[in-house]
Amino acid sequence: MNYIKEQNGKLWLTEDERENLKISYRIKEIIYSERSPFQHVMILDSYDFGRMLVLDGVVQTTSIDGHIYNEMIAHVPLSLHPSPKKVLIIGGGDCGAAREVAKYEEVEEIHLVEIDELVVRACKEHLPEVSGNLSDPRVQYIYKDGVQFVKDRVNTYDVIIIDSSDPIGPAQVLFEYDFYKSVHEALKEDGMMVCQSQSPIFHMDVLKQTYANIRHLFPHVHVYTATVPTYPGGLWSFTLGGKQPISFERLNTFSKQTKYANADVLNQCFHLPQFMKEHLQS
Repeated sequence: MNYIKEQNGKLWLTEDERENLKISYRIKEIIYSERSPFQHVMILDSYDFGRMLVLDGVVQTTSIDGHIYNEMIAHVPLSLHPSPKKVLIIGGGDCGAAREVAKYEEVEEIHLVEIDELVVRACKEHLPEVSGNLSDPRVQYIYKDGVQFVKDRVNTYDVIIIDSSDPIGPAQVLFEYDFYKSVHEALKEDGMMVCQSQSPIFHMDVLKQTYANIRHLFPHVHVYTATVPTYPGGLWSFTLGGKQPISFERLNTFSKQTKYANADVLNQCFHLPQFMKEHLQS
């Protein structure tokens, strides 16, 4: 399928996975384009968002705002966990979340489980603004199905980050109850997990189902948000589950080198808009 179209001598990528909304990006250059056994992988250079990772025609992360998502999905659980030593990232082939986790000296092992090796290779080579050319020896790349991988791990990880793409195609199972149950079992008794739970504007059904699933398994569940311009709706949600009570005071001492996250941002991200509160309570 040709995802790039030429109009009046200009190249455009148009996302059309939504029936009633199409988003077009003017493209300077196709940097990389290959089909893996799982999906079509592209790195494009765009005018407004810089280089971007595109999977099956859908933008996943960009040079200009990818750090927002990656910092928020990584630093919230890593800051809140009392002693994160062993971290599992499921998905996250752009290496951005792993790059943020690697900023914690106390972390001893980072397992990045990505089903598609081609995504990792493409991002490390062609998208350094996101991947940071990650070469930390604590990062172990495991090219397997995350759902199957986590089933075989019990009481293993301090923090699990589920950095999945949208719940269509290969990523759909990463939003199901049985998967979250495996995640719960793979965490140690003071373990903590986080997942991206889609747009509160366009995907409230996904957010509510994710929240309900995680709440059924974890005694301590909190939703937080960040603004990521690339993603439809701009406002994006994350759902955090903890086996033990969460001490939010830890966020006040946050001091990592970042572009977006700081102690103030990490504290306020849990203050939800009224419409979100009402939907999550219903």
